[in-house]
Amino acid sequence: MIFRSPSCRPDRPEIIEEKKRGAILTSEIEIVMNLCPSKIIGITGSDGKTTTTSIIYEIINNFLQEFSIGNCYLGGNIGTPLFEKIKEFTPNDVVVLELSSFQLMEIKKSPDIAVITNISPNHLDIHKSYEEYIDAKKNIFKFQDEKGILVLNYDDNMTRQFIKEANGKVKYFSRKEKLENGCIYDNEIIKLCKNGVRRQLFSKKDVYLKGDHNFENICASICATEEIVNIETIISTIKEFKGVEHRLEFIKEIEGVKWYNDSIGTSPTRTIAGLNSFDEKVVLIAGGYDKNLDYTPIAKPIIDNVSSLILMGGTADKIYDVVVKELKKEGKTMQIYKCKTLEETVSVAAEIANRGEIVLFSPASASFDLFKNFVERGNKFKELVNRIKG
Repeated sequence: MIFRSPSCRPDRPEIIEEKKRGAILTSEIEIVMNLCPSKIIGITGSDGKTTTTSIIYEIINNFLQEFSIGNCYLGGNIGTPLFEKIKEFTPNDVVVLELSSFQLMEIKKSPDIAVITNISPNHLDIHKSYEEYIDAKKNIFKFQDEKGILVLNYDDNMTRQFIKEANGKVKYFSRKEKLENGCIYDNEIIKLCKNGVRRQLFSKKDVYLKGDHNFENICASICATEEIVNIETIISTIKEFKGVEHRLEFIKEIEGVKWYNDSIGTSPTRTIAGLNSFDEKVVLIAGGYDKNLDYTPIAKPIIDNVSSLILMGGTADKIYDVVVKELKKEGKTMQIYKCKTLEETVSVAAEIANRGEIVLFSPASASFDLFKNFVERGNKFKELVNRIKG
């Protein structure tokens, strides 16, 4: 039996050879899902899955603890490895899993409740094609039966189409459409919709999270939990949820400039969402390891929201090129700096940021050129910012 780590492709020649000899290819996640007697909620997507997973976990955990019903376990791409806890699981427990495309490749088991936040090109340095990436994501619901629940983003053209392949019940969330059923973010209000009746749950000002993308995450979390948790627990949990580290994380204010760590911004779409979360002008620090992504879509949001741009890493030139092209197209100018280290970017940002502006560290790129992962990168950024004297 071969346990494949998420970073190992299942079609490596060595693995194919062993399978021909009779080996069984599996993974920690697949074994956990096959042996787990508890209800399983799985979350995937190109963006927002960690925040959505964390909200769902907090909702379920608060409910189970409040009524002393069972335990909630968090695992998959975040949390702790659950393989060693399999013997602890009971039918009254709930397991919440964040699932990456790599973890979903080749898997033959789907969670009871599946959530797909969105789909956009990502990890194309590992996946052979965008189609392979999409097919991996589909495995989160492909093996559900008629009792399964699939939560989809109605505003995402790709995920909206998955209803055609669903085996169970499909629930949508949206911030653009007034759905008859599902959960929507409408006029800065979160609403739960059932048969055309829209119940107002709470408003934008009632929660700590920033950004329209996070209200999508909230709506997805409500869709995933509202049939198994009372609505009062859902509302109170979301109102108290303060976000996940390295995701639009407020660090400190220095001489009227607010510094935010968004190291999880490993793709253009993530950074665009971060930029759109602020009304203030932004000094953006971006760039990192190149995952072979198209940076054209980020140019316009940068020009519309950013006062100065600071670039570093392997994608610095790609981001620079698309931004300069867009600036020429619109007849505008912008100060753009290229730096070699994170220390240098922070120093430049501290020098050029004006009172009332935001300094946002959202690389739109992976971290592997200089750091082990986005967590190490984000912690280093916070350490550097906290050294600034103001």
